Amino acid sequence: MADETNALKQRAAESAVTQVASGMIVGLGSGSTAEFVLIELSRRVRAGLRITAVPTSERTAARCRELEIPLAELNGTIDLAIDGADEVERRGLNLIKGRGGALLREKIVAQACVRYLIVVDPTKLVDRLGAGRVPIEVVPFGWQSTVRKIQELGGQPERRDFVTDNGNYILDCAFGPIQDPHCLSTDLHNIAGVAEHGLFLDLAGEVHVGTPGGVEILKPNI
Repeated sequence: MADETNALKQRAAESAVTQVASGMIVGLGSGSTAEFVLIELSRRVRAGLRITAVPTSERTAARCRELEIPLAELNGTIDLAIDGADEVERRGLNLIKGRGGALLREKIVAQACVRYLIVVDPTKLVDRLGAGRVPIEVVPFGWQSTVRKIQELGGQPERRDFVTDNGNYILDCAFGPIQDPHCLSTDLHNIAGVAEHGLFLDLAGEVHVGTPGGVEILKPNI
């Protein structure tokens, strides 16, 4: 089953990477699906593709160095970013991301790019966000107080045994099916101590879904 899922992820990653052209600054995500993007991008770089990449985590940066993908710091606009997702809402392509722990940097890159492409296998597609937990990155100071504020919004946070590249904690929060993701996003941003949350709303331009029959490309239908 894992081999089949990885084959679908690889298919989606290869589809998205075809949209990378020489001269581009490319944002690169983190996580298991992003690994397939890095491998395909490395192959194209060895074949002559000229790009610079902005990684969203120290792990991705290290992997790029291993694969000889040229790196750059984020200093302006990114032409194209490719990343995975934990949940993709079919209709509007809103996302939940961050279960790999890099959500703050991933969202900075997502907001800085001209085109934001997501690669997933079909298990990530949902009718409504909230099938799983929403990761929330919080500063360590007073994090217990931040937990209580999230609980007041109806969330059930659990602190992950993990420290982000930014030195913060991750709270994995169960909200159940999220009726209004934009409202929840605003409420979370209003809590002091929340550095960022894993609701990626109105950002994805395309979602490349690897299926047994090929790649399905979804675009927002709002």
